[in-house]
Amino acid sequence: MNPKIDWLLENEYLASIVYVSVAILTLIVFLSLFELVTKYRCWHEIKRGNVAVAMATGGKIFGICNIFRFSISMNSSIYENLIWGTYGFIILLVAYFLFEFLTPVFRIDEELANDNRAVGLIAMIISISLSYVIGATILI
Repeated sequence: MNPKIDWLLENEYLASIVYVSVAILTLIVFLSLFELVTKYRCWHEIKRGNVAVAMATGGKIFGICNIFRFSISMNSSIYENLIWGTYGFIILLVAYFLFEFLTPVFRIDEELANDNRAVGLIAMIISISLSYVIGATILI
Protein backbone atom coordinates (compact mmCIF):
# COMPACT_ATOMS: atom_id res chain seq x y z
CA MET A 1 0.00 0.00 0.00
CA ASN A 2 2.81 2.39 0.86
CA PRO A 3 5.88 1.78 -1.33
CA LYS A 4 8.29 3.22 1.26
CA ILE A 5 7.08 0.93 4.02
CA ASP A 6 6.74 -2.06 1.71
CA TRP A 7 10.36 -1.56 0.61
CA LEU A 8 11.48 -1.69 4.25
CA LEU A 9 9.65 -4.95 4.76
CA GLU A 10 11.48 -6.64 1.88
CA ASN A 11 14.63 -6.75 4.01
CA GLU A 12 14.13 -9.36 6.76
CA TYR A 13 16.22 -7.42 9.30
CA LEU A 14 14.39 -4.16 8.72
CA ALA A 15 11.07 -6.02 8.68
CA SER A 16 11.88 -7.42 12.10
CA ILE A 17 12.56 -3.94 13.45
CA VAL A 18 9.35 -2.58 11.88
CA TYR A 19 7.18 -5.38 13.29
CA VAL A 20 8.68 -5.08 16.78
CA SER A 21 8.35 -1.28 16.70
CA VAL A 22 4.71 -1.49 15.66
CA ALA A 23 4.04 -4.10 18.36
CA ILE A 24 5.65 -1.90 21.04
CA LEU A 25 3.72 1.18 19.95
CA THR A 26 0.41 -0.66 19.85
CA LEU A 27 1.20 -2.29 23.20
CA ILE A 28 1.60 1.17 24.72
CA VAL A 29 -1.68 2.34 23.17
CA PHE A 30 -3.58 -0.79 24.21
CA LEU A 31 -2.22 -0.69 27.78
CA SER A 32 -3.31 2.95 27.94
CA LEU A 33 -6.81 1.88 26.92
CA PHE A 34 -6.81 -0.79 29.63
CA GLU A 35 -5.71 1.91 32.08
CA LEU A 36 -8.76 3.97 31.12
CA VAL A 37 -11.24 1.18 31.82
CA THR A 38 -9.85 0.02 35.17
CA LYS A 39 -10.83 1.69 38.41
CA TYR A 40 -7.25 1.71 39.66
CA ARG A 41 -4.05 3.22 38.24
CA CYS A 42 -1.98 0.25 37.02
CA TRP A 43 1.46 1.82 37.08
CA HIS A 44 0.81 3.67 40.33
CA GLU A 45 -0.24 0.42 41.99
CA ILE A 46 2.75 -1.44 40.58
CA LYS A 47 5.08 1.28 41.84
CA ARG A 48 3.52 0.84 45.30
CA GLY A 49 4.34 -2.88 45.15
CA ASN A 50 0.86 -4.22 44.37
CA VAL A 51 1.67 -7.73 43.12
CA ALA A 52 -1.92 -8.52 42.12
CA VAL A 53 -2.04 -5.56 39.74
CA ALA A 54 1.43 -6.45 38.45
CA MET A 55 0.28 -10.00 37.66
CA ALA A 56 -2.91 -8.80 35.96
CA THR A 57 -0.97 -6.19 33.96
CA GLY A 58 1.70 -8.74 33.07
CA GLY A 59 -1.03 -11.03 31.78
CA LYS A 60 -2.41 -8.21 29.64
CA ILE A 61 1.07 -7.46 28.26
CA PHE A 62 1.68 -11.12 27.48
CA GLY A 63 -1.80 -11.47 25.98
CA ILE A 64 -1.44 -8.47 23.69
CA CYS A 65 2.05 -9.50 22.56
CA ASN A 66 0.95 -13.09 22.02
CA ILE A 67 -1.91 -11.94 19.80
CA PHE A 68 0.60 -9.93 17.76
CA ARG A 69 2.87 -12.97 17.58
CA PHE A 70 0.08 -14.94 15.94
CA SER A 71 -0.79 -11.99 13.74
CA ILE A 72 2.78 -11.56 12.53
CA SER A 73 3.21 -15.26 11.80
CA MET A 74 -0.07 -15.56 9.89
CA ASN A 75 -0.20 -12.35 7.85
CA SER A 76 1.99 -11.09 5.09
CA SER A 77 1.72 -7.34 5.56
CA ILE A 78 2.12 -4.87 8.38
CA TYR A 79 -1.36 -3.59 7.61
CA GLU A 80 -2.98 -7.00 8.11
CA ASN A 81 -0.88 -7.36 11.26
CA LEU A 82 -2.30 -4.14 12.66
CA ILE A 83 -5.86 -5.08 11.74
CA TRP A 84 -5.68 -8.54 13.30
CA GLY A 85 -3.73 -7.28 16.32
CA THR A 86 -6.32 -4.59 16.97
CA TYR A 87 -9.15 -7.04 16.45
CA GLY A 88 -7.54 -9.46 18.91
CA PHE A 89 -7.07 -6.67 21.44
CA ILE A 90 -10.74 -5.73 21.19
CA ILE A 91 -11.71 -9.33 21.91
CA LEU A 92 -9.31 -9.38 24.88
CA LEU A 93 -10.86 -6.15 26.17
CA VAL A 94 -14.37 -7.58 25.82
CA ALA A 95 -13.18 -10.67 27.72
CA TYR A 96 -11.94 -8.38 30.51
CA PHE A 97 -15.42 -6.86 30.82
CA LEU A 98 -17.01 -10.33 30.75
CA PHE A 99 -14.66 -11.48 33.51
CA GLU A 100 -15.70 -8.49 35.61
CA PHE A 101 -19.39 -9.07 34.84
CA LEU A 102 -19.38 -12.84 35.39
CA THR A 103 -17.89 -12.61 38.87
CA PRO A 104 -20.73 -10.95 40.81
CA VAL A 105 -19.41 -12.22 44.16
CA PHE A 106 -16.73 -9.51 44.18
CA ARG A 107 -15.45 -6.68 41.98
CA ILE A 108 -12.28 -7.64 40.14
CA ASP A 109 -10.90 -4.10 40.04
CA GLU A 110 -11.43 -3.61 43.77
CA GLU A 111 -9.78 -6.93 44.61
CA LEU A 112 -6.79 -6.11 42.41
CA ALA A 113 -6.49 -2.65 43.97
CA ASN A 114 -6.48 -4.36 47.39
CA ASP A 115 -3.61 -6.63 46.26
CA ASN A 116 -5.66 -9.83 46.21
CA ARG A 117 -3.02 -12.01 44.55
CA ALA A 118 -5.39 -14.89 43.90
CA VAL A 119 -7.52 -12.60 41.74
CA GLY A 120 -4.36 -11.20 40.12
CA LEU A 121 -3.22 -14.71 39.25
CA ILE A 122 -6.59 -15.66 37.76
CA ALA A 123 -6.72 -12.40 35.78
CA MET A 124 -3.23 -13.08 34.42
CA ILE A 125 -4.06 -16.67 33.45
CA ILE A 126 -7.30 -15.60 31.77
CA SER A 127 -5.51 -12.96 29.66
CA ILE A 128 -2.76 -15.39 28.66
CA SER A 129 -5.11 -18.28 27.94
CA LEU A 130 -7.52 -16.20 25.91
CA SER A 131 -4.65 -14.73 23.88
CA TYR A 132 -3.89 -18.26 22.64
CA VAL A 133 -7.52 -18.85 21.70
CA ILE A 134 -7.76 -15.45 20.01
CA GLY A 135 -4.46 -16.02 18.23
CA ALA A 136 -5.65 -19.37 16.90
CA THR A 137 -8.55 -17.60 15.20
CA ILE A 138 -6.27 -15.27 13.24
CA LEU A 139 -6.35 -16.30 9.61
CA ILE A 140 -4.23 -15.55 6.58
